[in-house]
Amino acid sequence: MAIRVSKKSGDEYEVTVEERGSSTTHTVRLKSAVYDKLTGGAISAERLLELSFEFLLAREPKESILRRFDLEVISQYFPEYERQLRKKISG
Repeated sequence: MAIRVSKKSGDEYEVTVEERGSSTTHTVRLKSAVYDKLTGGAISAERLLELSFEFLLAREPKESILRRFDLEVISQYFPEYERQLRKKISG
């Protein structure tokens, strides 16, 4: 599996997930306040998105992930998201 993240413009990123010969593309909005809250600047925005997609892919197939969303909505679907993410960031 490969996760590629590229900045589109402003606070929007494009995330492509390639797995088993197919791929999906997602547009994710990452507000600076959300980035600061989740990472405290410890990792790049791109790395945050990679970790977030690893989290999602452990719970659902790439085809089930919304095609366009704000990053903070992950917590609405998966309340453990922020806690698990902080564990990954802190090592």
